[in-house]
Amino acid sequence: MKRITILGSTGSIGTQTLEVAEHLGNVEVVGLSAHSNVTLLAEQARKFGVTYACVADESKYHDLKTALADTNIEVSAGMEALCALSARQEADTVVTSIVGNAGLLPTVSAIRAGRRIALANKETLVTAGELVMPLARECGVDILPVDSEHGAIFQCFQGENPKTARRILLTCSGGPFYGKTRAELKGVTRADALRHPNWAMGAKITIDSATLMNKGLEVIEAHWLFDMPVEDVTVVVHRQSIIHSAVEFVDGSVMAQMGTPDMRLPISYAITYPERTPSCAKPLDLFSVGELTFAKPDTDTFGCLNLAYEASRIGGTCPAVMNGANEAAVALFLEEKIGFLDIADLVGEAMARHIPCEVTIENILAADREGRDVVVNLYQNRRKA
Repeated sequence: MKRITILGSTGSIGTQTLEVAEHLGNVEVVGLSAHSNVTLLAEQARKFGVTYACVADESKYHDLKTALADTNIEVSAGMEALCALSARQEADTVVTSIVGNAGLLPTVSAIRAGRRIALANKETLVTAGELVMPLARECGVDILPVDSEHGAIFQCFQGENPKTARRILLTCSGGPFYGKTRAELKGVTRADALRHPNWAMGAKITIDSATLMNKGLEVIEAHWLFDMPVEDVTVVVHRQSIIHSAVEFVDGSVMAQMGTPDMRLPISYAITYPERTPSCAKPLDLFSVGELTFAKPDTDTFGCLNLAYEASRIGGTCPAVMNGANEAAVALFLEEKIGFLDIADLVGEAMARHIPCEVTIENILAADREGRDVVVNLYQNRRKA
């Protein structure tokens, strides 16, 4: 019997993880958390008979308490409670699917408690990989990637000597605006950017996919997960999202993992590893796939990808500033307060103003706030001008 806690259970990854758990049958869901969606969280908690339910937004505590008043489920709220939930000994695996840098502290708490991590929160490694990976090794904790790309890379390395890898080929769908010029992107709307061609994801990650920032974050995540220099992580646009990523080895061989574009595949593998079990995802039918195409990304038009490479090369707290600035800029775009191209411009400006410093939890959180503040201040100043 597998026992899991899901952080961010009401989001896209969280709900699909619950589908996987229900399908597998031998998975007990110990605890669930959500940012603020109390209605769905309470529904999930009842359905899966969890022991613990936590809402990150403390103002929602009484709503959740009331919704579960007739149960024995232990209700809590706030970041401290979220960290306590992630460290609960009843679960052997914590699925971290909280969106953004808010996932950092609960993930660190789970690692320190010796919980296996099924990582769907890439920002944890983007901003704090320098701390998190050594901590996981020190605590003897496995970090199993849930991202389809990193899950694919992880599978390609099974049975291989990682030192014989020449480079990682990180696939990228290209998002909804593949082939567009900067001039064509000036007037795109929130609705346009949320129409991803292959994947059904949450709003924030879908916008990141459209700007290619998501791929930039994944480059940094791959760097930390697989101990690979960012220069050896090559982004390849693969519109069909059938090959989820590949590894090129020193002898010229390329190992690739293929499958339907369904997040339940990497979620299932992360939960059941090292075993494979029948999945609830649709099997891949090669006869219906047709052609597979590959191209280089257009980094002149989609500047966020280059910003991520630059942030990783600079190091220190620069990735944390970049990530915080991006989260703030994406939020403004989703609120239809800025244009699509403004996202990369604002993130670049926040990075240019930052003076990188030593990587500590405190400095990472401060850099995250700095990035957000710079973006908001720039937006407000533009409105006044």
